[in-house]
Amino acid sequence: MKSPQQALMVQGTTSDAGKSVLVAGLCRVLARKGIKVAPFKPQNMALNSAVTKDGGEIGRAQAVQAQACGIAPTVHMNPVLLKPNSDTGAQVIVQGKALDNMDAWGYHGYKKTVMAPVIESFQSLLSDYDAVMIEGAGSPAEINLREHDIANMGFAEKADVPVIIVADIDRGGVFAHLYGTLALLSESEQARVKGFVINRFRGDISILKPGLDWLEEKTGKPVIGVIPYVHGLMLEAEDAITSEQTLSDSTFKVAVPILTRISNHTDFDPLRLNPSIDLRYVGKGESLQGADLIILPGTKSVRADLAYLREQGWDKEIQRHLRLGGKVMGICGGYQMLGQFIDDPLGIEGKAGGSEGLNYLPITTVLEPEKQLRQVEGTLTLPNQKCVSVSGYEIHAGVTKLLSDSVPPVQLGEVPDGAMGLENNVFGSYLHGIFDEPSACEAILQWAGAHKVKSVDFEAIKEKGIDQIADAIEESLDLSLLWPDYIK
Repeated sequence: MKSPQQALMVQGTTSDAGKSVLVAGLCRVLARKGIKVAPFKPQNMALNSAVTKDGGEIGRAQAVQAQACGIAPTVHMNPVLLKPNSDTGAQVIVQGKALDNMDAWGYHGYKKTVMAPVIESFQSLLSDYDAVMIEGAGSPAEINLREHDIANMGFAEKADVPVIIVADIDRGGVFAHLYGTLALLSESEQARVKGFVINRFRGDISILKPGLDWLEEKTGKPVIGVIPYVHGLMLEAEDAITSEQTLSDSTFKVAVPILTRISNHTDFDPLRLNPSIDLRYVGKGESLQGADLIILPGTKSVRADLAYLREQGWDKEIQRHLRLGGKVMGICGGYQMLGQFIDDPLGIEGKAGGSEGLNYLPITTVLEPEKQLRQVEGTLTLPNQKCVSVSGYEIHAGVTKLLSDSVPPVQLGEVPDGAMGLENNVFGSYLHGIFDEPSACEAILQWAGAHKVKSVDFEAIKEKGIDQIADAIEESLDLSLLWPDYIK
């Protein structure tokens, strides 16, 4: 079978234009046709990350795209990951390993150096796969970011790959977005643009046709297709929190506070997608009251977000919630907050120092330079329940010590994990993805008091979402414009 051209890059007019979803869908389309395809994103900025089998860290979007390809993710699929830890700085992760914390100016200068491992990772994928689907970041028309760009046209020019540009019509101004983005590119960059894709269209496409004709006439570039708004689509968000839900009459209420550096909030998608669970993300100035279960999420800045939690008065609400018989859970950074003390002697996440925890779990945590990155599986045993299987991944700089002789509720191979409060009403674990396994999710919900709530098959939901967008792409895009030698 003849392969399509090896690489194609999807760039967007804005963040959240649909790049991640389009790449995932195109990966699934090619995989269905027997093409050995892999995803690639040169640079990603996100606090939602995944762990590869070899212990590296990449953006979750690329892990989802790898799933769409039917392959395991590797560090080469996202060689540069930026994890913001302040308004002006981020942890820089290169080919899966944390390199350093840099402010915006420091990283701007470093981009000249990091192009080499980016190209190395890209070439590695090219040698192993028939096709590589590349995702840009943000917009290629950000004038202030053009110098030493590795995320969009800077990479496309260096790697000599063709580009398509996608815009989200649901945001409005789609023709201005597409026309303006192209106009702000250099002549050589414009020449490598193969065409446009319009995403999330609602209604009669014939009404849109005059605009499509105008765009093609003005730019000389084809509109490859218009993807309809896909209702009920579920693909893990790259970074933005998704709160859309479909609820049944009987609901169990879960509250998750939105911390300033909340990370891996995709942990809660299996709960959000369960029609019997009312999952509420609680923002600044809002109250946690009314929940049956409060879950403290992971965060890139544990001590700073613990202080923020107290500023919001959420510590007092958690105290009241427990006094009234509610349950509290913490994952990763949230787990650390529920302990007695968090010590950062080297300033790993900010200014060196220590913070008193919420003191609900018999643990203390010390932040160390070497981040723990691993995929894991094991068992979960909660009070008065049978042992169930659990799996997921760990991403944390903390080393946590259990201060009691109690048996940790999670066993990951030979390594114990987590802790339970003395009254069995507070539970914490480092395990991201702890709700993905249906039996583990159901056990946690039963512990929390949701005895009539059944878990959902999260993997099946994810697969359905990937297939939905792939179906929409096959029906809506002229794929022969992308791969003329393969698809007629």
